[in-house]
Amino acid sequence: MEAHLFEWFNLALRWVHVIVGIAWIGASFYFVWLENNLDRQVKNQAIAGELWAIHGGGIYHLQKYNLAPATMPEHLHWFKWEAYSSWITGVLLLSTVYYLNAATYLLLPGSTIAPMLGVAIGLGSLLMGWWVYDLLCKSPLRHQPLLLGVVLMLFLVGLSWGFSQFMTGRAAYLHVGAVIGTMMVGNVFFIIMPAQRNLVGAIEAGTEPDPALPKNGLLRSRHNNYLTLPVIFIMVSGHFPSTYGHEWNWAILLGLSIISVAVRHYFNTRHNSQRFVWALPAAVLALLVMAYVTAPSYPSAKTISASSAAAETSVSALQAQAIVVTHCVACHSAMPSHVAFSAAPGGLMFDSIEAIKAYKDRIYSQTVASHIMPLGNSTGMTQDERDQLGRWIADGANIN
Repeated sequence: MEAHLFEWFNLALRWVHVIVGIAWIGASFYFVWLENNLDRQVKNQAIAGELWAIHGGGIYHLQKYNLAPATMPEHLHWFKWEAYSSWITGVLLLSTVYYLNAATYLLLPGSTIAPMLGVAIGLGSLLMGWWVYDLLCKSPLRHQPLLLGVVLMLFLVGLSWGFSQFMTGRAAYLHVGAVIGTMMVGNVFFIIMPAQRNLVGAIEAGTEPDPALPKNGLLRSRHNNYLTLPVIFIMVSGHFPSTYGHEWNWAILLGLSIISVAVRHYFNTRHNSQRFVWALPAAVLALLVMAYVTAPSYPSAKTISASSAAAETSVSALQAQAIVVTHCVACHSAMPSHVAFSAAPGGLMFDSIEAIKAYKDRIYSQTVASHIMPLGNSTGMTQDERDQLGRWIADGANIN
């Protein structure tokens, strides 16, 4: 019952996180699109631009002021709770999944880092990430957007590599995403909202607003827009072990992030020209290349370590099944015995040799090509057992 209730708590928290995240991302995408598509040729000197749009059966007329209207409108909508709710639910989800059972989900098997220290490093990295990012944005690099982006990317790559030295692949990815998300919500809380409050305060006081603050707020809003797609990938990366489970997982994350930023830049600039349209086919090509270089190779008898039992004799279906039963069936069964699961993760059940053969490719990718499973290697699966299982799969997974 405890596992069942925990699963539903996880579901509710994840659902809320996705909902508020969509609201935040949607607002970010929309307002950047709006800013880029304003008609700047307006006669009113107080207006920076306007846009006519049709949606949902109605026609809308939107105007943006250069700074602010002469008087405060009676109803003014603020966009902030979407960002705050996304960050709060994200940290709660990170804590629920990775911190409550850090030895299994957060840390690599055999890591010398104590669970509590791993949690402290994870939480501390969120604060450090914002501090470094904010310093970069206030440094002379703020006048060179491309160079700032490169330095920030290198910083995140360093974090990703550092996390991967003691965290599981999934945990490392999610912590990079949490660091980026903290940067984004920090922009909202520390930069964008104060600028907006200053603007509104000046209107109410009848004074001239400081144009530098809204300008900086707009810049940080654009940063958030470009950081969004890498975060979205990280959010769904847990379904793709060939990325986070690869020995070069930090490099894969870098490649996918560059692709994401390039595609986002194309969509942010296509209203002016199509000169960045090359980003779309380049992204497709890059994905194909990354899929090719990360593809697991099935070993032959010659490539299995000569010191392993798998190299000396052929592996039977009964031997392979025994390995899976020992190390996998506690979770991947019609009736899991593992306390953390009330149902088989991903719906994968290995209760029969036929089922094991049917899912052999997924078993191979997560237990042989990488050591993602068993979780935290809590069952103590040996390299010799992984080699035997790999040999049986490479030889055709014969069950006769």
